[in-house]
Amino acid sequence: MRRIGPVGVISAPLADRGSRVTADQSNLSDRIKGAIAAAVVQLVLGYILIAGLAVHSPVRLSDDLKLFGIAPNPPPPPPEKKIPRRKASRAEGAASPPNLRAKPTEVVAPRPVVVVAVPPPVVAAPIAGPGAQASAGAADVRGPGTGAGGVGDGLGSGGYGDGDGDGGYESPPRRRSGRLKDSDYPGAVGAAGIGGTVSVRYTVETNGRATGCFITHSSGNELLDVTTCRLIEQRFRFEPSRDARGRPVRSVLVEDHEWEIDQQPAQEAPRR
Repeated sequence: MRRIGPVGVISAPLADRGSRVTADQSNLSDRIKGAIAAAVVQLVLGYILIAGLAVHSPVRLSDDLKLFGIAPNPPPPPPEKKIPRRKASRAEGAASPPNLRAKPTEVVAPRPVVVVAVPPPVVAAPIAGPGAQASAGAADVRGPGTGAGGVGDGLGSGGYGDGDGDGGYESPPRRRSGRLKDSDYPGAVGAAGIGGTVSVRYTVETNGRATGCFITHSSGNELLDVTTCRLIEQRFRFEPSRDARGRPVRSVLVEDHEWEIDQQPAQEAPRR
């Protein structure tokens, strides 16, 4: 059996062990602090190295920071020179006194009649030629023909054809009815003693009626002019013009119609 020594002999080794544990803990904390300090130093050195090697691009200045010159204010314009108005050497003329008032007459001048030319009627000829007639007839004088046909449209001397023979002629229109009477005189114009000559032009159709009447020369009174053309178209009837073959054709007539009032001499007052 092992012997156990006294208590004091056992307590001495326990105190040495506790001091060793405390010394080890102190060394560990110092080493941790040194490691942290070394790491911090390395981080600082690395940041300085990276910051020194970094390349910075130049910063572009904005246009607002550019320099520009400011011109001085322009000098004020010279004052305008007022030119004095020149006075007239004589007094200004005044308006003339009022003139006499013109009074129109009771008779009104007629409005001008615009004459529209009517183209002449065009009648087709049975054969072609250089003239402007509706047929190819010839004069009543004998002459050498280019053929001797009896009837036809050649250039021979036929009896009643359209050639250069002796037969056939054109007849003018002939009035069958209608005329202008004294009772047709417009009352207001007749009472005023106004008259005149009206020149007219109108067309006689193939049915014998007068159409397209217009004034070629005015009488000087519009009412007389209008009345003349109106009565001609209403009353005049014709036997129409006929060509060499007896066919009715249109024709144009030009006439003058005179309106006048017979002025009776004034009777003298009986003498006492």
